[in-house]
Amino acid sequence: MKPLRLEELSDGIFAIVMTILVFELKIPQSIIIFNNSELWVAIKNLAPSIISYVLSFTLLFTYWRAHHFFISVYAKNIDIKLTNLNALFFLLIGLVPFSASVLGRFHQTGLAIIIFGTHIALIGLCLYWMRNYVFFSDQIKNPEIPKREIHGSTVRTLVPVVFALIAIILSFYNRNLSLALFSLAVIFNILPSSTKIFNKILKFFNVHSPEL
Repeated sequence: MKPLRLEELSDGIFAIVMTILVFELKIPQSIIIFNNSELWVAIKNLAPSIISYVLSFTLLFTYWRAHHFFISVYAKNIDIKLTNLNALFFLLIGLVPFSASVLGRFHQTGLAIIIFGTHIALIGLCLYWMRNYVFFSDQIKNPEIPKREIHGSTVRTLVPVVFALIAIILSFYNRNLSLALFSLAVIFNILPSSTKIFNKILKFFNVHSPEL
């Protein structure tokens, strides 16, 4: 199978899921509005859902971009195991509207953060599994990839996973910090220089850490 077939399926799934996300952004029909102030209150009440939509949409974009590089740029052929990994990845992607809806509607509860964070971590781990198979499997042909590029993709794939797991732990103490970590994960993958910043931070701690 050629990677193009899988890329076309990926584009279709991501387009549908990213569109479905917006369906949650609506003022309930049970609310009767008579003036501008009441409409403004109704819109303000949608703020958590709007934030959840922006967060989830941006995360989906970063997943789509990573999937494009792993499957369309690096992988020159597809085998059964890689298609199965993609099936699992698409299954998790298809559930994003559900976890995003739970987070938007019940953000004040720790369980909603746990559900969303667990979901994000599972997607990231599945993507990392797929990436490793593309890079290191004898069955998949790919161009020679520099170690620096492999390191960069590792950081970009796993940092959101780490942030999501920390956010889950923080949900028992401070839910606002948990939500902030989800946002930082998005910002990290959107910024083009985030990997360089991450490496500088690691070097700083290595230089200043005491020798054993």
